[in-house]
Amino acid sequence: MSAQTVINLSYFLKKYIEIVGKAGSFFILPLIFVTMWDVAMRKMGGAQYWLVTNFGDVFGSTKIQEWEWHFHTMLFTMVLGYGFIMNRHIRVDLVRERLSVRKQAWIEFLGTTFFMLPFCAVVGFFAFVNAVDSFNIGEISASTVGLCCRWAIRSFLVVGLLIAGFSGIAVWLQTVIVLFGPKDLRFDLMTLQWPEEEQKRTRQN
Repeated sequence: MSAQTVINLSYFLKKYIEIVGKAGSFFILPLIFVTMWDVAMRKMGGAQYWLVTNFGDVFGSTKIQEWEWHFHTMLFTMVLGYGFIMNRHIRVDLVRERLSVRKQAWIEFLGTTFFMLPFCAVVGFFAFVNAVDSFNIGEISASTVGLCCRWAIRSFLVVGLLIAGFSGIAVWLQTVIVLFGPKDLRFDLMTLQWPEEEQKRTRQN
């Protein structure tokens, strides 16, 4: 497989990770609305009781609070992979930024190979089993007035870990080319900077 084919595959994965991440970011809107609604109802005294009495327990505090963490889970899981390919995840920059680009690439390569990808695979597998079991038993909220279909929210963790795994593969493919490919080959990197770009950024600072 040629270096350009590997790079193209990395970009192909990045394209669809971006689509999922940008779409998933819109979960922030219902999360904000539900959270504001919950806070408002708490401050308005009997308004929530009146709504529950006249329109059903869909306006109940328990359901609203569960919707809050449901939307939070949806948001968090859908943007995991996007955050990684955009280099917005947490790093120990005090150590990493002092290293050469090649050493940074080795950290990316070893980190994705032995930590990120195995983690996504193992946890994703058990998350899938958990979601299937939840569907088979018709799991609902532990609260009698909570939400039903608990398998649906569990499935978001499966999808999120799958996308995160794809982002790890995309970055891993790039580090392979940086470390073992042609030395003069240049392409847009996700989590690294070429030496000349790093030097330019240093001069600007």
